[in-house]
Amino acid sequence: MDVLKFYFLDSGIGWTVLGAMIALAFGGVGSAWGISIAAGQGAGVLSEKPSLFGKVFLLILLPGTQGLYGMVFAFLVTSFTGIQGDIARAQTLTPGIGIALAFVGALLGLVLLISARYQGETAAAAINLVAKKEDQFGRAIILPALVETYAVFGLLVAILMLNWLIVAGKTLAAV
Repeated sequence: MDVLKFYFLDSGIGWTVLGAMIALAFGGVGSAWGISIAAGQGAGVLSEKPSLFGKVFLLILLPGTQGLYGMVFAFLVTSFTGIQGDIARAQTLTPGIGIALAFVGALLGLVLLISARYQGETAAAAINLVAKKEDQFGRAIILPALVETYAVFGLLVAILMLNWLIVAGKTLAAV
């Protein structure tokens, strides 16, 4: 019980780690989901046209970036807060800052999960386009890239919020 009290009531370390892990988990699950949707379509196309492997593989791979974004956020959170090596700095995290970071991580994770799923569906449609008109690959790759934009926006805003919360936490601690 003392461990829970320390990590969740006396400091914000537990909440911060929870937010980082939610972003990582949801991003990873979303990527696996999106890749499986695109790969299902890709396997069908490759059974008929194995020469398209490189193009189809790239389209299948696109929804995997959301898992990477979740990992980047988790690394940044643990680095910025000191959890990744500077425990004295990490102990200055208040429960309020930790809870705020948990919400940032959870909301980023939700964006990553949903965008990866829909990017997988869009990549599957792009694979169909390439199967019928191989010369349209350049245009086809733009379609899932449009969905990717929202995952990138989510990551950028989460990083801005992370930075702001860390600065705000230092400012409040100094008062």
